Amino acid sequence: MKSFERLVLAYLKDITGPLLDPLQFAYRANRSVDDAVNMGLHYILQHLDKPGTYARILFVDFSSAFNTIIPDILQNKLSQLSVPTSICQWITSFLTDRQQLVRLGKLTSGTRTINTGAPQGCVLSPLLFSLYTNDCTSKDPSVKLLKFADDTTVIGLIRDGDESAYRQEVEQLSLWCSRNNLELNTLKTVEMTVDFRRKPPALTPLTIMNSTVALVDSFKFLGTNISQDLKCDIHIDSIVKKAQQRLYFLRQLKKFNLPQALMTQFYSAVIESVLCSSITVWFGAASKSDIRRLQRTVRTAERIIGVHLPNLQDLYISRVKKRAGNIIQDPSHPGHNLFALLPSGRRYRSLSTKTSRHKNSFFPNAISSLIR
Repeated sequence: MKSFERLVLAYLKDITGPLLDPLQFAYRANRSVDDAVNMGLHYILQHLDKPGTYARILFVDFSSAFNTIIPDILQNKLSQLSVPTSICQWITSFLTDRQQLVRLGKLTSGTRTINTGAPQGCVLSPLLFSLYTNDCTSKDPSVKLLKFADDTTVIGLIRDGDESAYRQEVEQLSLWCSRNNLELNTLKTVEMTVDFRRKPPALTPLTIMNSTVALVDSFKFLGTNISQDLKCDIHIDSIVKKAQQRLYFLRQLKKFNLPQALMTQFYSAVIESVLCSSITVWFGAASKSDIRRLQRTVRTAERIIGVHLPNLQDLYISRVKKRAGNIIQDPSHPGHNLFALLPSGRRYRSLSTKTSRHKNSFFPNAISSLIR
């Protein structure tokens, strides 16, 4: 069955790929959580370069999102995406009249028939959810709606205190959810404000479904801890702590006289992977003291293994260049247009940045790495 699902999956991707929301980053080639976070930060930082601006970021949480898909609604959405009727009917049949039971030890419950949701572990389920939410987009250019599967983030780029577009888009999102059987979890939905004005006034709280949204100082945005000042100090602290804990296992391997080649492989897989997690997002904005702390972990590993290891600056530059090259080759990527060639056609045009926090973010750094 999974083999057959993969055939249908490839067929659906060919048909719907060009029609997918460009700000849906999940389950697509050449997309990752890093792309989603970098794109969101670019929108915010570019906006904050202008005077009298601030941003409100709403991190939306859904209750059991994958389990709430209505097959009939999905079929209508697939039809609008030019999916053949026979495929739409097969998917509807695939999702309806599914038998489900619960087994606990030797006890088994009665069987229930399920007609909503997509089965967990299915090959098709992730794409079907992306197609189900494909029409959930922002209509106003000052509001960006980023999606990574069921992780949805609404970014309001606000100028001169006018929040009408942002609030209207949040209200439209709430209405869209009620029409499509998705339940907003207002208890876990939170908001963060990014405001670098000298004397920012108190902002009116956001309300969703008669529930006031909680304000937070920091949030784990798709795996990266980001604070109100758009610094990643909290994230770097957690990375350093986790990497140092894993050095213990490297020391144990040293005690057992494991060959250097195998210890180097262990370092790359277990420690370097932690140090480089989402490195394109946070490393450019990291302070010198934070970089020294990170590099100290690498030097400790070098002394344990007895070989030279790649430093994080080089790893960061190589990953930024690789990511930039992939974006340039993908016209459907929302960041593709940021890589504009000069009239000569030989070099890329630098992005205009007014603040160091914008200059040190991914896209300006990526373009600078290609210019050098």
